Amino acid sequence: MAAEMALLKPITKFSSGATRIGSSNHRPSRFSAVKISSTTTTPQPTAPIKKIQKKEINEPLLTPRFYTTDFDEMEQLFNTEINRNLNMGEFEALLQEFKTDFNQTHFVRNKEFKEAADKIQGPLRQIFVEFLERSCTAEFSGFLLYKELGRRFKKTNPVVAEIFSLMSRDEARHAGFLNKGLSDFNLARDLGFLTKARKYTFFKPKFIFYATYLSEKIGYWRYITIYRHLKENPECQHYPIFKYFENWCQDENRHGDFFSALMKAQPQFLNDWKAKLWSRFFCLSVYVTMYLNDCQRRAFYEGIGLDTKEFDMHVIIETNRTTARIFPAVLDVENPEFKRKLDRMADINTEILAVGESEDIPLVKNLKRVPLIAALVSELLAAYLMKPIESGSVDLAEFEPHLVY
Repeated sequence: MAAEMALLKPITKFSSGATRIGSSNHRPSRFSAVKISSTTTTPQPTAPIKKIQKKEINEPLLTPRFYTTDFDEMEQLFNTEINRNLNMGEFEALLQEFKTDFNQTHFVRNKEFKEAADKIQGPLRQIFVEFLERSCTAEFSGFLLYKELGRRFKKTNPVVAEIFSLMSRDEARHAGFLNKGLSDFNLARDLGFLTKARKYTFFKPKFIFYATYLSEKIGYWRYITIYRHLKENPECQHYPIFKYFENWCQDENRHGDFFSALMKAQPQFLNDWKAKLWSRFFCLSVYVTMYLNDCQRRAFYEGIGLDTKEFDMHVIIETNRTTARIFPAVLDVENPEFKRKLDRMADINTEILAVGESEDIPLVKNLKRVPLIAALVSELLAAYLMKPIESGSVDLAEFEPHLVY
């Protein structure tokens, strides 16, 4: 998942523990440790990689969370014996598209990668390392979730199961490619510890649909925007991974279309007042999370010649327009007041982070955080309560990417 799912990156550095939405007693599934490679379609366990002249990845930077869901409920939703009205024709058409595997030979590295990495020095080098670490972890998180869903659906809906398995193939390929990039910067490439050390956040199935759809579509717009910008401004390229974003983003787009089809197959997730409220909630969660995190990492976007806030607003607006084709309600992100609220939230978040980095004792830090957190929550609530845009369609609209920079 390119952009990672809603709430997947803590807004502040004092966030901790697993988050559960929609359940208080579900236990996350356990996953075995897996190593992935960018040159294979499915990850295979391998012997530990020798860390000769390589440093361990700094785990605190790997903030994207791992997700789990109620797999039994998910199986019930798409059991072909129970739900005989499922439009399997649409899923079968999507399956054929995934089987085509348009990017099978796309992620092939060359010597340009290592040569470019060696030329990146100073603060910019650390910025690129953090980008690769976070992106790799997010893709690996998607791989684990899709792999487990593919396994669980095999008996109840083989077509949907195979699509999930093929999406896990895509995510593994992306993560493996990013992993190889880390080796260019002389970092250890073992991701196996993540499945053991990371806590899993539980989302009910319908929330997985909302959040993952948004994650995949916002990933498309982020990748295609960066690609087109750097195509026009090659002096800002620095590292060749961005040249792969044009084809890469189509994987994200196809994944989003599949989740759109999943929601269409369960119209109760789209056609009532509760669906409208949840749709707006997840839009706000994803947009704010991206905006605040990117504002913390302006150096990366400035390093490739982008204005961070302008880039984020472009991505948010285009994602919102795309999302309006399926969600029953979306935020009015083109209202200037929405941008002003995002900027105020970014300022407050900067103050919260500054408190965390101060030398005050923990009690004093927490007391200083209280009014700031209250102000942040107030801005979030005000943004959520802005008049929404009624939208949505059960038809899977033809995707029409347009304009960038």
